[in-house]
Amino acid sequence: MFDLILYQPEIPPNTGNIIRLCANTGVKLHLVKPLGFTLEDKQLQRAGLDYHEYASIHIHENWADCMQHFDGRRLFAATTKGSKRYSEVQFAEGDVFVFGPETRGLPADILEEFSEDRRIRLPMLQHSRSLNLSNSVAVIVYEAWRQSGFQGGN
Repeated sequence: MFDLILYQPEIPPNTGNIIRLCANTGVKLHLVKPLGFTLEDKQLQRAGLDYHEYASIHIHENWADCMQHFDGRRLFAATTKGSKRYSEVQFAEGDVFVFGPETRGLPADILEEFSEDRRIRLPMLQHSRSLNLSNSVAVIVYEAWRQSGFQGGN
């Protein structure tokens, strides 16, 4: 299946919604510290409902530790600065999607680790800043899953 990395997520309800999405799609979730909340946060728990036990969640101490875990895998950075639309990519099983913090996105030094064709974006109207993190994750996860024939789904 696919893996999803949230780099230093800040807003508990967004991560809770993403936990629920991962539980329902089989995507493995990776959180890179520091987190803007604790995993016991009430808003996180409320947004994730009772799906936490059905999601595969891994916590990484920092970006370098996380990247070691994914050595040799194909990673895509979701960014408003991406030159390629997510819908132009042929995703494959084992791909990894990376999203930055809600208020600032992925830092420049991390984005530089991705080639231009691995920086993907969601189209928006001109002068728009960004979409909600959990909505953006859902769009890309479902597109990748659709391309794999909704493997494992009903």
